[in-house]
Amino acid sequence: MTDWDDDSEQLRANLHRLFADVRKDAVKRVKPTVELAREWQAKIMHRLTPPKPQYVGRFRGEPGLEGCEIGIFDGNGVLLDTGVPAGDVAKELKAFEGKLQRVVNKLDELIAPDHLSADIVAAVINLCAWIHSEWIRIHPFANGNGRTARIWANFMAMRYGLPPFVRLRPRPDGGYGNACAQAMKGQRQPMERVFRHMYREFIRR
Repeated sequence: MTDWDDDSEQLRANLHRLFADVRKDAVKRVKPTVELAREWQAKIMHRLTPPKPQYVGRFRGEPGLEGCEIGIFDGNGVLLDTGVPAGDVAKELKAFEGKLQRVVNKLDELIAPDHLSADIVAAVINLCAWIHSEWIRIHPFANGNGRTARIWANFMAMRYGLPPFVRLRPRPDGGYGNACAQAMKGQRQPMERVFRHMYREFIRR
């Protein structure tokens, strides 16, 4: 078994298998739900060793994780920010899912899979940034939130015909870490700028 934080061969294999499923679901425009993300996190952690088994496939605040609070630290061990309190995660996820599904229902009607204008690309990238930023702000899992947030972004991008422009591993650079720190504070604009840059760089390859 492999430590769940290692950039291991097992983790890379898990992400590869999961991404194939995510791509299929995106193309089919499967309904986006927090339960779908729960499945993603469990698949990411397949055959990895967490400190506690209940860290896999459960949101903070659920049985076994009632008092699981999250702190984000810098390289010197200084606390930068925290996720929402464990007792508020369920409420925050419900609000996240409700808003996401309302937006997606409208976009599904407006955006044909084979038609991408500059305005549509911009709108989809902003949606990816909002989803990613909200997931990071809530930090619903004990571990794997960044990977799951990046899967969310690629899932939505591919849903509307964009390429999966957000790298899963290793963690993206180019201002991504700072944008995540700002997302923890409820600011998504830095992530929008980072994602626009990532998209431009991806399509130039």
